Amino acid sequence: MNVIVTDEGFAPDDWTDGFVTLEDAANDVVALDVSSDTDPDELFDRLGAAKMVRVDFPSFADGRGFTIARTLRLKGYAGRLRAKGHVLADQYAMARRSGFDEIEIDHTLANRQPEDQWLARADWQDNNYQSRLRG
Repeated sequence: MNVIVTDEGFAPDDWTDGFVTLEDAANDVVALDVSSDTDPDELFDRLGAAKMVRVDFPSFADGRGFTIARTLRLKGYAGRLRAKGHVLADQYAMARRSGFDEIEIDHTLANRQPEDQWLARADWQDNNYQSRLRG
């Protein structure tokens, strides 16, 4: 089982409804698993009543998932949004600002970057570079 990272730190995964891929999605889908190369506009049009969207981050250097999250939020998606995979503690603030509610990481990454490193970035609203520039 993977570790869920929130503003409060590490937690076990409480999602029990499973995930389906966009290709397998039907009208009554509860949660979608999407790849980082998914077109966010197409995704939004196919969301329906999905309660959660989990976006895969195949690499620490692949930032397309941030664009997906931001686009979904700007279009009005209010469900749970989770980043999964190779997201670093240093990227936590960006993930939260782009619209993700939580991050799902494996135990290897959780051991390499323990909870205190993630919590150090949990004040993501206070350390906004653009806000500091605006004064």
